[in-house]
Formats: sequence, structure tokens, C-alpha cells
Amino acid sequence: MNASPRPPRGAGRGGIRTARLDPGDRARTLRYAPDRDFPTYAYLPGRDPHPTRDPRGHSSGQRVEQAVYLPAAQWRRNDEYLFGVDLYNHGFLWEAHEAWEGLWHLAKHDADQAAFLQGLIQCSAASLKVPMGQPAGLARLAEAGTARLAEVSRRAGPSYMGLDVEAFVREFRAFAASSPASAEERPRIVLSD
Repeated sequence: MNASPRPPRGAGRGGIRTARLDPGDRARTLRYAPDRDFPTYAYLPGRDPHPTRDPRGHSSGQRVEQAVYLPAAQWRRNDEYLFGVDLYNHGFLWEAHEAWEGLWHLAKHDADQAAFLQGLIQCSAASLKVPMGQPAGLARLAEAGTARLAEVSRRAGPSYMGLDVEAFVREFRAFAASSPASAEERPRIVLSD
């Protein structure tokens, strides 16, 4: 997420210049589930072999990780959630949607967590509409996803499962309204305690 402007660059020790990364830059390199490998390509419908249904797909024939439900307070231990964040931040938008969808099904008895995950799924799918050239899909999914996230923020507080939900909603709405030329312009997810 780009919650604040990029800090100014300054001189470090010994005259070496240092640059502090803004949260969006940090999210492009940070990994929350570093032991999990990324797929060989980021699936784009209509361009690439379907990841699971096509024998050429990056996940064809692979064993599917069995997700387990964990309460929201245990988000740091939720490997599938964290891997979904990594996938989203690194441009694997369809794959992030898939990672979170399994958790969403498991969390249906937990209204806040289910709505939160569904909101992230819809924001990821909205971002995928940019390279697909579907601005109406971007607008519709962005509105639905951010509305769900905003509702979770109203009920559960501004931070949920490590995400500053209010800031993400604000930034994602601005992204969707900007007629983005690239999904790379989307806000990233930065988690903190």
C-alpha cells in the first residue's frame, strides 16, 4: 500500500546514500510465506493455459494444499493467507484469489473473516480486469470488494488480520477510479501488528 508519500532520500553513514522504501515498494520485495514457491507464470484468462484444468497449466497435477481455518487473531500462523498476500503483491492475481478462496469457504461461520477474505478476493479479481481490458469489471469488483472490507473495518476495527483496512480501501478505491493502465498500479498489502 502507498499510505504515505515516499520519504526523502538522505545520506547515510560514511556519505553512503540510503533510500527508505515506501510501504508499496517494500511489499514488492517482502515475502510473508518465503518457503512457498511462486507459480511459473501469473495466469491471465484468455492468454495462458488454465493453471489446473489444462495439462500445460502451472499447477496441473499438483497436490492442492489443504487450508485450515484459523481465527483472525492467529493470522501470522495462517500460511495460506500469507501466501495469498505474497501472490497478490507480486502480481499473481488469479492465484491469490484461489489461495484466499479456500480460506473463505472455511471461514463462512466467521462473518468478519469471511467478508474480509471475500473482499480481498474481489479486489484481486478487480485488479486482474485491468490487463484483461475490462474496466466495467474492475469498477464492479472494486466496489463490491472495498464495500465488504469497509464493513469489516466498521465492525472489527481499522486493522484486521494485519492489514490497515481503512487505508487499503481508500487506496484501492483511488486505484480503481484512476482508469489504471496497468495492474502494477494497484495498492499492495502490507501487514503489521
